[in-house]
Amino acid sequence: MFRSILLGSVVFGVIGFIGFLIYAHEPAIDPITQDNPQGFDPETVEKGRILAAAGYCSTCHTAEGGAPFAGNLPMATGFGTIYSTNITPDVETGIGAWSQVAFQRAMHEGVDREGQHLFPAFPYNHFTKMTDEDVDAIYAFIMTDVDPVPSVQKENGLPFPLNLRFLQAGWKLLFVDSGVYQADASESDAWNRGAYLVEGVTHCGACHTPRNALGAEREDDRFGGAEVEQWIAPALTAANPSPVPWTAAAFAEFIETGSAQLHGIAAGPMSPVVHAGLRELSEDDLNAIGVYLADQDGAHDSDAEVAEIVNASLAEGQPDKSYRMELGERLYATTCAACHYNVEQIVLGRPDLGINSATRFSEPDNLIHVILNGVTSPEGIPGVVMPSFRTAMSDEEVAAIAAYLRASRTDEAAWPELSQKVSTIRAEATASE
Repeated sequence: MFRSILLGSVVFGVIGFIGFLIYAHEPAIDPITQDNPQGFDPETVEKGRILAAAGYCSTCHTAEGGAPFAGNLPMATGFGTIYSTNITPDVETGIGAWSQVAFQRAMHEGVDREGQHLFPAFPYNHFTKMTDEDVDAIYAFIMTDVDPVPSVQKENGLPFPLNLRFLQAGWKLLFVDSGVYQADASESDAWNRGAYLVEGVTHCGACHTPRNALGAEREDDRFGGAEVEQWIAPALTAANPSPVPWTAAAFAEFIETGSAQLHGIAAGPMSPVVHAGLRELSEDDLNAIGVYLADQDGAHDSDAEVAEIVNASLAEGQPDKSYRMELGERLYATTCAACHYNVEQIVLGRPDLGINSATRFSEPDNLIHVILNGVTSPEGIPGVVMPSFRTAMSDEEVAAIAAYLRASRTDEAAWPELSQKVSTIRAEATASE
């Protein structure tokens, strides 16, 4: 009896595995030749350029010091390092032999021209929501305006069996909702346009949504915030700790200029997202994204409430002689207050640290990054910089400022082991240089 059950289980397992292999199989798509170059109208190519920028194609497919779109940018995941691929029109090592159909399949289904499943570091779970027209426009831009560059693809650092691509078919079955975005008839045109952009091409949730044990975005906590490259991608919901709500206007201002008057500037991984990507979109599209994101965090304009919060923070930030009594207060007064102390109203580019999200996150990473490394003009606002204090301050001094701001400017619990956190972030940044 036991043998019969065991044999039956083995046979069932083998049949199931064979069935999965059949399900996972994707045929190769014939390559195109360069003997008859494709022609695309300039309007389509320009549309593709804008969409490729908004989707950060160059940012993710360009290694430091490498040619644009030529791949090999390392992306650390919880499972190992994955290197982006060459998406230039090079025939041998890029996508020069890919047809529009092959490109559409990669974007919509996460399968390359040869029939291999792509790892979800490539956010096809978002790009699947894009229309064929928009995907074809990106294809037209790449094939027309991007220079072909030959490259040697670096090998991904994924352990067995996670490196087996056919297993991604099972991952997709569990976590990918394929299909073009469907408009919500109960919402406005601007809301639906913003949803299409956010959920599709700009794939905001890829960074701002926490992931489960299998690396998929958690649908039960969409836009709930996550860690990205040792930075915190803040929640885009009401869980965002900023005491001043992120309104539609604030979102639109931030993604167009890299700064919002009551929220600070884009830094770290968010900087290229704005400056090399989102700001290329039209004003209408930027406003639509703002409308959709503001709906996610439930923000509504309330001038009286915001003014009360801002005025209270301005009053709290006024330097006082007693700041010299403790290290954090003294350092803040001598190095920070000259720029961050605002009188009567907040000046753009000089964020008030009492309402800035960096002082209110559950972890101090973003604040420490900015104190240590500063913010350059290309990252933030042109002509406005935040100096680096990496060589000017010790770990203890940076920790003292962070502790002071947390204690005096917020009602949040103190951050533990700050000096150790500063030391860790300092070492990680140094190692990556």
